[in-house]
Amino acid sequence: MDETAFWEIIDASRVAADGDPEEQADLLVERLTGLDPDSVLDYARHFEARFNRAYLWDLWGAAAVLFDGAGDETFDSFRCWLIGQGREVYEGAVHDPDALAELLGDFDLEIDGDGEEIGFAADEAYEALTGAETPDLGIPVPGEDPLGTPLDLNDDDALSARFPRLWERFGAV
Repeated sequence: MDETAFWEIIDASRVAADGDPEEQADLLVERLTGLDPDSVLDYARHFEARFNRAYLWDLWGAAAVLFDGAGDETFDSFRCWLIGQGREVYEGAVHDPDALAELLGDFDLEIDGDGEEIGFAADEAYEALTGAETPDLGIPVPGEDPLGTPLDLNDDDALSARFPRLWERFGAV
């Protein structure tokens, strides 16, 4: 599976789910179980590489603005959700997290940003196809700390200065 096919699966599932991440995760599992196990592993490698690439201080800060705070689990779930938003949103956010102010439509904390199940779709599909757990994908694990310039995620002044457009649209009032 190449990168284009990966993003096509992501996009088709998001559109069919009408943006609901839980429904998108179910549709991803359904779609992936229609593939052979090696293709599911290819998909999982693409997903994991993008998940790790998004381990950035600035993206964590953007998540903190959107959620009015973001711990480790929230940030992990956010990165899965971000991948689920498709290539344009993902790449735009990785390049410039403040651009999420323009890249995102409405952002509903009850629905959006929680992509934990999207992150498990390949594992569920692989297990359904083979009866085994997903093997090690050979993707390097990021370091303990995100890449980039550290940021105090609890400092509203620092967040509003680093993400002025995002803060204006979604920040604390």
